[in-house]
Amino acid sequence: MDPAQSAVTLTVREALHTLSSSEDGGRLLSTLGALKRYLSGAENSALPGEQEEFARMHFSAVLRCLVGRLSPGWLELLPDGQLEDLWASFFLEGPADQAFLVLMESIEGAAGPSFRLMKMAQLLARFLSAGRMAAVMEGQSRQLTEPAFRLLQETLLTKVVGLPDHLGNRLQRENLEAFLPQNYFPLLGEEIMRVLQAVVDSLRGGWDCSVSFLSQVLGKACVHGRQKEILGVLVPRLTALTQGSCLWRRVCWRLVECVPDRAMEALLTGLVEAASGPDVLSRLLGNLVLKSKKAQFVMTRKILFLQYRYSTPMLQSLLGYLAMDSQRRLLLRQVLKELLETWGSPSAVRHTPLPQQRYVSSALLICLAHLQDTELRDSRDELLASLMAGVKTRLDSSLPAVRRLGMIVAGVASTRIHPDGPPLRFQYEEDELSRELLALAAPPPVADSPSEAEASPAVETPDRGSMDGGVPQAQSEGLGSDLDSDDELVPYDMSGDQELKSGKAPAYVRDCVEALTSSEDWERWEATLRALEGLIVRSPAAAREVSVELAKVLLHLEEKTSVVGFEGLRQRALVAVVVTDPALVAEYLTSQFYALNFSLRQRMDILDVLTLAAQQLSRPGRLPKAPQCGSPSPTSQPSSTQAPAWRAVVQERIRSKTRRFSQEWTWRVLGHRVLGHRGPLGAVTGAGSCLCPTVHGTVPTVGVLPGGGAWHLEHRVFAALSQVGAGRWPQRIQLGGWLLLLPPHSAL
Repeated sequence: MDPAQSAVTLTVREALHTLSSSEDGGRLLSTLGALKRYLSGAENSALPGEQEEFARMHFSAVLRCLVGRLSPGWLELLPDGQLEDLWASFFLEGPADQAFLVLMESIEGAAGPSFRLMKMAQLLARFLSAGRMAAVMEGQSRQLTEPAFRLLQETLLTKVVGLPDHLGNRLQRENLEAFLPQNYFPLLGEEIMRVLQAVVDSLRGGWDCSVSFLSQVLGKACVHGRQKEILGVLVPRLTALTQGSCLWRRVCWRLVECVPDRAMEALLTGLVEAASGPDVLSRLLGNLVLKSKKAQFVMTRKILFLQYRYSTPMLQSLLGYLAMDSQRRLLLRQVLKELLETWGSPSAVRHTPLPQQRYVSSALLICLAHLQDTELRDSRDELLASLMAGVKTRLDSSLPAVRRLGMIVAGVASTRIHPDGPPLRFQYEEDELSRELLALAAPPPVADSPSEAEASPAVETPDRGSMDGGVPQAQSEGLGSDLDSDDELVPYDMSGDQELKSGKAPAYVRDCVEALTSSEDWERWEATLRALEGLIVRSPAAAREVSVELAKVLLHLEEKTSVVGFEGLRQRALVAVVVTDPALVAEYLTSQFYALNFSLRQRMDILDVLTLAAQQLSRPGRLPKAPQCGSPSPTSQPSSTQAPAWRAVVQERIRSKTRRFSQEWTWRVLGHRVLGHRGPLGAVTGAGSCLCPTVHGTVPTVGVLPGGGAWHLEHRVFAALSQVGAGRWPQRIQLGGWLLLLPPHSAL
């Protein structure tokens, strides 16, 4: 055993026995004096090794013995309070952390109101007023590696921050002024400043220190809701100290970085409220928002979107802090995008209260004021899309306050986001809210360029003279009564305006069949009907693939909506289908002419369509398209894919110019050559499918059409035959032959 340690141990053991059993005041005085030699700074102090061993192993036991002997009779063993002063000196001059823990332990362990409880509370008040709390925290700033150090820190942290609660619970109505929260936490802030000063001095002297315990104390105090009391002392002092010292800035940055995540929100909100501006906040926090995910969430999400109890100056400090560094400005741009999305969200407009909407609008305008045009240009399209969506949502709101807020923000934001484009301007009455929002949109003054700061208000809020193009003041006052007149407005040319349709017409003929039969979108249905004729003409090959199906759909098509010119559109589409594929479509129409469940209107439509199609096919200027086999020759015949030999050309010319007077030859030629001509109409009339089956006399009209419908229908048949026959003359002869085949029961 070390002789020095054994001497300290024996001395302390004898002293504890004397203190616990003796009633002699002189002996107690000498015993306490012998123990006080082991305290640092005492007269006739012991060796440093003995002092260290006493503080580490025996000091707490001595203090507990002194607390156990405390009584009115024991203190009166010496006159004039000598014993009490010597007794208290052990708590006020010994190791502060152990003294503080023993004091708190004795107060919490008291059974109830007593002399000992009040004496210990008064001693604790002297302990605080003497600045011993700074010694407690300064002792934890040294980098210790003992295993029990973490447990000691946790115990001290709980006792230091929870002191007002513990003392209030024990003392009740007899609580002292020093232990009230409004008095204790400002004192704790002063003690933290003293410790920070000691840390800075140690760093300048080359000694390593830690501010981790101070960060935990600060964070826990803020979590307890005492940001205003403790930060009200710290922030002004740190603002002055960090203005000209980089070392103080680094210490402050480290102080807030070491705050636990669970206390980060409480600390940051308190700092933002207590800071006098963004420059102060930047000096105190540094790039904390980039280093800590929790701090980034609190400053860019929770304060801006989830809470709205903070003032406008606080918003300016927070967003100005993000704008003061090039790396933090990236976060500011992201915040602007999210603010615009939230501002324009229909759900947010419906479900958030109006004060929160004003809060988000203020933050949005402050962001726009801090960002430059070059920074907004990169995401201009996205910002404009969010802005216009928000304007529409807010103008559609039934609340006047929401609509007015949308007008104010949209007018300012459109000018900032897209300065080259036309701004959004609305008419609204100016009040305190509108003036406040417009003031937030003004760019903040720049310290190194005062001319720009002076010119910025003129850009945002130009006077009336500049807006009127240099009109004198007297003249502008005279025109004040005509501000609401629209006589000078130039009317917009609306001659070429077209009605916007949300329905899109199909691009293929096959899609038209589906759109006309199964589409529930009436605008698409109408667009399909209007575009169908053009699609058939442009794509005849595609139309032939679905010609019969398309004719069936058009024949049974009914007007589902009030479409202008519905009958004409349907008829022209049917005619186009017949002209494109005359053989199949005409055969289908004629086969359905006398079918059951057809109305008289539909049968008349069949005749009209066949008549119009025959007229188009027999038009003299209409020539059939040549097959696609190279460049067609102007003299090539439709029925041949190769140019005829020169002998055939000569014979054809001779035959066409030769006049014959024999009747037998004429009928032979007309019957076999002219009527057999395979033109567009000939392909149909030759097969007998261009007219209804009545021409062949195979389908009687009796029993199919009631009343006078048969007579009317046969009259329309003869009219159709006459119109078709009025076309090219080769068809007239065969039509005359068809007329002779009419059944004898015809009403005509």
